Amino acid sequence: MGQGFFAYIRVSTIKQGVQGVSLQEQKSAIERYAHSQNIRIIQWFEERETAAKCGRPVFNQMLSLLKKSKAEGVVIHKIDRSARNLRDWSDLGELIDRGVSVHFANESLDLGSRGGRLSADLQAVIASDFIRNLKEESRKGFYGRIKQGLYPLPAPIGYLDQGRGKMKIVDPIKGPMVKRAFEMYASGKWSTSRLAQEMTRRGLRNHRGGRISKNGVGWILRNPFYIGLIRLKSTGEMFEGVHAPLITKSLFDKVQGIITGKTVLGSTKHDYLFRKMLLCNLCKRKLIGERQKGHVYYRCQTKECPTKTLREETVEEEIERILSKIHLTKSELNLAVSNLRSAELDRAQARRVELKSLQLQLNKINERQNRLTDLLIDGVLAEEDYLKKKNALICEKRSIKENMTTVESGRNEKTESSCKNLELAHMALLSYENATTDEKREMLNIVISNLLVSGKILSFKLNVPFEEIWNQSSKDKN
Repeated sequence: MGQGFFAYIRVSTIKQGVQGVSLQEQKSAIERYAHSQNIRIIQWFEERETAAKCGRPVFNQMLSLLKKSKAEGVVIHKIDRSARNLRDWSDLGELIDRGVSVHFANESLDLGSRGGRLSADLQAVIASDFIRNLKEESRKGFYGRIKQGLYPLPAPIGYLDQGRGKMKIVDPIKGPMVKRAFEMYASGKWSTSRLAQEMTRRGLRNHRGGRISKNGVGWILRNPFYIGLIRLKSTGEMFEGVHAPLITKSLFDKVQGIITGKTVLGSTKHDYLFRKMLLCNLCKRKLIGERQKGHVYYRCQTKECPTKTLREETVEEEIERILSKIHLTKSELNLAVSNLRSAELDRAQARRVELKSLQLQLNKINERQNRLTDLLIDGVLAEEDYLKKKNALICEKRSIKENMTTVESGRNEKTESSCKNLELAHMALLSYENATTDEKREMLNIVISNLLVSGKILSFKLNVPFEEIWNQSSKDKN
């Protein structure tokens, strides 16, 4: 009895091999064939990989062993199990030429004869053409869905799949975390390594349920999918998506600037209450805070300037004095809010004009896109230049659409913001006294536009409507 034969079985996906019966069916067919031909199987080679790709590891291992004469030959279920690409069929052909016996359990072919070999060659070519056509159709379907704004691959972290042919939706749990990751990185205070650790601590996980790596965070921060665009990894070409953006383009652009080094953010060593808020009225430079003997002093760094130091407690006392005069009674607050809401009707016309202007800009970009396509078809524009210009136009469209959304949503936002400011005026001093350092700084930015220091004298300029409230309060006291 000879050495015996190898047997090779294959399925295209891991799922077929685990859940399906394809492998078992192939094995049973080979066993029946081997029994009928009095062939002894000495080793089985099982692979879960598409035959459209060259370089299947198990198949190549088997070929190597056959070249070393470790078996008389091999039994394969069908030609298309081994040869949906012509290179692998060529490798099998070389083995046949060297005297290795190759059998197909499902095809009665005499590969030792010229006619049988020709028939097998034709079947291999047909199998190769079939997979080529299948790939082309799949590619058409892939691009077809992308051109519709649908992402045909698994949803990025922060989004959820809804099924084939449906748009991705924001993950109610991971989505806000991803958005927060962008905001934190945009602050300039986080490296990708520290951000990965922090987001893992907060509960953000990758698709496998593991921790988010530094590279994973980097991939998220660079992916324009989060602003509503789809970018093909293979070509870099971008398309407009129909999914809801998770962040604004301005935030995304800021993050890209930090990643590429185009935006350089200085580090903050100390987070004093009035940091970068006090301006020397004489030399127009910001006062710098420093701690001495348990107290914070703000100093002007110009040697010749008479403005030298101002103690933080002194500044805060003046701030509290200012805020104590910014006060609205409940009836005054209600009247002011009512007037604001009436004025909102007058602003509606201005918004309509702005939206019309933005729509005209959008139409012009669409026309430029069409001209670009014509230039590419006519051969006037190289494909590389076309993709670069097209991607730039798509990004510009995204900015305009964001502006349109802002204008439309701003219908009540400005009014609500003004109403909130008026409510702040209703209890300004109390709100300030109960606020954290960050909240105090935010409140002061809303109320006061300038804090000017001349020598040791602090002066100020209030924002609207707080200046009017202050002036009215001063008149009432006089």
